[in-house]
Amino acid sequence: MSEHSTSGSATRDYRHLAGAEKAPLVRGIFDRVATHYDLMNDLMSGGIHRLWKAEMIALLKPRPGQRLIDVAGGTGDIALRALRRLGPEGGLVEAAAGAGRAVVCDSNERMLEIGRARALDRGILAGIEWLVADAERLPFAERSFDLYTIGFGLRNVTRIEAALAEARRVLKPGGRFLCLEFTPSVTPLLQPLYDWYSFLVVPLLGQIVAGDREAYTYLVESIRGFPRQSELAEMIAAAGLGQVRYRNLTGGIAALHSAWRL
Repeated sequence: MSEHSTSGSATRDYRHLAGAEKAPLVRGIFDRVATHYDLMNDLMSGGIHRLWKAEMIALLKPRPGQRLIDVAGGTGDIALRALRRLGPEGGLVEAAAGAGRAVVCDSNERMLEIGRARALDRGILAGIEWLVADAERLPFAERSFDLYTIGFGLRNVTRIEAALAEARRVLKPGGRFLCLEFTPSVTPLLQPLYDWYSFLVVPLLGQIVAGDREAYTYLVESIRGFPRQSELAEMIAAAGLGQVRYRNLTGGIAALHSAWRL
C-alpha cells in the first residue's frame, strides 16, 4: 500500500497528527470546503455515498417519537434522511413537533449554516436542531438519545476513544449506535486502482472543484491512518457498547459499524 501522497509535490503527512494540532487544522479545512462539500462527495464517490447512507438509515430503523443525535453531521445529510421517520407515523417533519427530533452536531459552524439553509429551502422548519459541538464533549445529559449516528466524522476527531465514550454516555439503554466511515484497506483486487484514485484523482478534483488540493490530500491520508474494521469494532466494544457488528460496503471502501447501549 502506498504510504504517502503521490501528488507530485511535497505534502504534509496527515495520518498521525498530534491532538493539539489536529482539531484546529480539521476546522480550518472544513471551513474552506464547506460550500463544495456535498458536491465533492457526489463527484468523489460517483454518488455511491447516497446508497451507503440509505443503507445506514435502513439499518438504523428510526421510529416515530425517537430522538436522534447525528454527530459530526455537517450539512445534515444523514439526519434529514432519518427525520421523516421520526415524526408521527412517518409523517412530515412539520407535524412532528414534540414527537420526534433530530439534533445535528458539528464542530464547524459553516457546515451547519449550509445545512440549516438547505433544510429551510426544503420547507423543513421544525423537528431538527443545528448545534456547534465537539464529538468528545457533547452538551447533553446522560441517556438523552435513542439513536446516535456519525457518518464520515469519526476519522476527524482528535480522540476516537473519547468520542465513542460520549456516544455511549448520551445513548439511552437499548439505544442504537451506527458509524459509517471509510476504511484504510479494500478488497485486494481493488487496492491498486483505489490507491491511484485516492492519491491522484481525489486531490486533483479538490483542486479543480473546491480550489483546495490540501484539504482533499488530508481526506485521503486521514483514511490511511484510521483503524481497520476489526480494530474499530474492538474500540467500540471497549467504550462499553454491546453487540458490535460491521459490514463492508463496495468492496470495503467504506464500512458500517453498529452497536447497542445495553
